[in-house]
Amino acid sequence: MHPSIAPLLLLLLTAFLPAPAAALSSDRQQPMHIEADHADLDDQKGVSVYRGNVVITQGTLRLTGDELTVHTRDGDITKAFSTGNPATYRQRPDGKDRDVEAQSLRMEYYAGEDQIILLQKAEVKQAGDTFRSERIIYDIARDHVNAGTGAPGDRVRITIQPKKAGTRD
Repeated sequence: MHPSIAPLLLLLLTAFLPAPAAALSSDRQQPMHIEADHADLDDQKGVSVYRGNVVITQGTLRLTGDELTVHTRDGDITKAFSTGNPATYRQRPDGKDRDVEAQSLRMEYYAGEDQIILLQKAEVKQAGDTFRSERIIYDIARDHVNAGTGAPGDRVRITIQPKKAGTRD
């Protein structure tokens, strides 16, 4: 695995985590804004569903989709699902001059498994590097990426830009 891919996926995860765990130090101190055509918040069941042109912003973080469903228990997020055509994510990492961008038709976060999954037309980009597959799974605890479905014709595609002379990463 190219060393820059795992951090890209870790940054994507921060779109679903509570503010104290956000990757960008300045973003977690910013208010979170949620816009949607419709919101259904059920505190008893611990489920919040936002539908229609969903846009979440917090500092440089921007998450969009057609629908976002968040499951909570005792105020903590247990899982979250975002769908769209595509669902998108963008955030500026600390110390970087370019945003991380990701998109897929479905984004899933599972707190108990410490895992984020991008499904269907999944793509992660930063600084010209691109990681594409129909399925990208990132195991946060193990810092491990697994991509591809194994289906005939499904290929993992990675584009890594050459380093410029005199730069370190």
